[in-house]
Amino acid sequence: MKMLIDLFSTDYGLMSLIVIAIVVAMWIWFTILFMGKIRLGEDPTRNASKSGKS
Repeated sequence: MKMLIDLFSTDYGLMSLIVIAIVVAMWIWFTILFMGKIRLGEDPTRNASKSGKS
């Protein structure tokens, strides 16, 4: 319980929360960004061969 009180009531606890929030936001942002880049980098000839075009 003391740990939670320190986390929310001291300056170093609040800075720790801010850093944790920034890291989680960056994790989400980079995951979305990289998944989009992977999707854009797919082989365009793969889709053409499925539709019967060569």
